[in-house]
Amino acid sequence: MTLIGNWTYPTAIRFGAGRVKELPEACAEAGITRPLLVTDRGLADLPITAAALDILEASGLGRGLFADVDPNPNERNLSAGVEAFRTGGHDGVIAFGGGSGLDLGKMVAFMSGQTRPVWDFEDIDDWWTRADAEAIVPIVAVPTTAGTGSEVGRASVITNAKTHEKKIIFHPRVLPRVVICDPELTVGMPKAITAGTGLDAFAHCVEAFSSPHYHPMSQGIALEGMRLVKEYLPRAYADGTDLEARAHMMSAAMMGSTAFQKGLGAIHAMSHPIGAVFNSHHGTTNAICMPAVLAFNADSIRERFDMAAAYLGIAGGFDGFRAFVQVLNDQMGIPRTLTEIGADPERIDDLAAMAIADPSCGGNPVTLTVEDLKGLFRQCM
Repeated sequence: MTLIGNWTYPTAIRFGAGRVKELPEACAEAGITRPLLVTDRGLADLPITAAALDILEASGLGRGLFADVDPNPNERNLSAGVEAFRTGGHDGVIAFGGGSGLDLGKMVAFMSGQTRPVWDFEDIDDWWTRADAEAIVPIVAVPTTAGTGSEVGRASVITNAKTHEKKIIFHPRVLPRVVICDPELTVGMPKAITAGTGLDAFAHCVEAFSSPHYHPMSQGIALEGMRLVKEYLPRAYADGTDLEARAHMMSAAMMGSTAFQKGLGAIHAMSHPIGAVFNSHHGTTNAICMPAVLAFNADSIRERFDMAAAYLGIAGGFDGFRAFVQVLNDQMGIPRTLTEIGADPERIDDLAAMAIADPSCGGNPVTLTVEDLKGLFRQCM
């Protein structure tokens, strides 16, 4: 099977190996003539980034680059990126990289024409309507990992560097105009990043499938996304050059991001403060929290995961699925506890207070309390 296609859901997507060379056409489709490529520090000097800049320069689009982006991007990174965008006279953004580069790039495009602080647009009620929609410049997204799915998302996660809180900033026009999904860009991912990002996609699908909200389309997408991760993440982990596995994982990442319009839950409510306070890798943190959260939610999700397990070819219904999750984590080299990635058990009270305020709580199938979250953190520590 040839894994290549042009899709229009949830946005315009050019999918297939080698398609990064279509960056100039994607910029033209989005109406961008002077792009700023935004990525993270780790990618800035790698050959895939240089190649993308060469493609842009050869097409007369310049080689504008901003890479002052932390693994958990914050408002300081954002301010510097907006300044680079304005002083460079750019008219659009190419968000290039993993979750950090994609999220920060989208926010640079969003904030470049706003006059209010970014926190005024947090994903609370209808705060997004405060933004000047006409001032949001177009975005082309190019993922280089297969995890967050931010390339097809309408929001970004930005860490408040002062309070160490992760905030979700939302606006419908933050959805990139064009996405280029080229699995060749993910071939160089180290095993640990392949595992962490892949399990992030899996967590998105698991929590969307668990959410009690009504959204049958998301439910179906989440189920197939779980299947793709089950079948192809072990292959991508074992052989990073397996382009078929890499391609299916890029699809799974987009599916997870699309599905969680239905909601997230306790996994993300816990992972966000851990990442903000201890600067942990988001997908790895999700993976560590997942078994405990599945057990906590068991009575509310058992029936639907009995069905999911049958579709996924996992014996034992919900209990078999939960056992499979721990086995998958172990196969991917994921630590079993949060303390192994630097979390401090003395901070559980603070972490629980931050987690209960996270909007992800609203999608958990069991209503969460601070005490529930303290208990979950203790289990995961």
